[in-house]
Amino acid sequence: MLKRKQFIHCLSILAFTYGGTVSAQTVLPEVNSYNNPSEVFSIPIEVLPPENNNIPPSVCNPSISPNIEGIMKRYGGSWGILVEKLSDGETIYQYNADRGFIPASNMKILTTAAALQRLSPQTTISANKSLQEWVTVTNLRSDNYYADTLLKKIGGGVVAKQTLTNLGINPQGFHFADGSGLSRRNLATPRVLVDTLKVMYSNPQRDIFFTSLPTAGMSGTLRNRMKQTPVQGIVHAKTGTLTGVRALSGYLDHREYGTLVFSILANSPNQSGAALVKGIDEIVINLNNTYGCQSPINN
Repeated sequence: MLKRKQFIHCLSILAFTYGGTVSAQTVLPEVNSYNNPSEVFSIPIEVLPPENNNIPPSVCNPSISPNIEGIMKRYGGSWGILVEKLSDGETIYQYNADRGFIPASNMKILTTAAALQRLSPQTTISANKSLQEWVTVTNLRSDNYYADTLLKKIGGGVVAKQTLTNLGINPQGFHFADGSGLSRRNLATPRVLVDTLKVMYSNPQRDIFFTSLPTAGMSGTLRNRMKQTPVQGIVHAKTGTLTGVRALSGYLDHREYGTLVFSILANSPNQSGAALVKGIDEIVINLNNTYGCQSPINN
């Protein structure tokens, strides 16, 4: 009897210790009807545990690390962040960059990137609309029907995954359940999204892809976010929204670093969407205020 009580007591401690942890694995998934089972589970993705938080994230400016970590702690949940310079790939900040998260509509970045690789911009998708028009509506308005239709047009998730793999994107870092991001079976790491954004910036279809992204405080799903802040007009990024999930991945025109490529994924079922959006926007504004480290001066 005593051993049984001790066992129950240990379970209670474990439940209290780990009860607040949020990961993509804790949310029940859904599958869109058009996906074949062989397509949905074509290549399993390894969801890594959180990185050791005792190791400071790679960061140039020492002040950015505690600032961002303070924001994540304030809003709670699980976060994945990667920020790199476009010019040379230098990491400005990273946190759980190789962990799989539910990306919501950030999956549209992968869907449209794959479509622009496989089809001509003049290809008619439906209703006499070209691929170029279709990509713009998909990303700027975050239209789920357009995204799912686009994925089917190019042959489904298996084809899209292979297309992105051929571009150098790690196939173990993402999983297609649909093209829109509505399914909670979609997974992506911040690194996969950043790598895709970097590839598309030097791609022949760069202009179509870039102009399809919403601009902070000005257009699309970002038109009402970060208005009258230093980053209005200089952030071009795709939003992501599901219950307990918010995401933002794209480009920031930094006055010292040049173009920064970033991905911020937050999975937190116990936090309101408005709070997560506020936290993400605060992180972006902090990134804009970050400057490079200076070498010590020898006297």
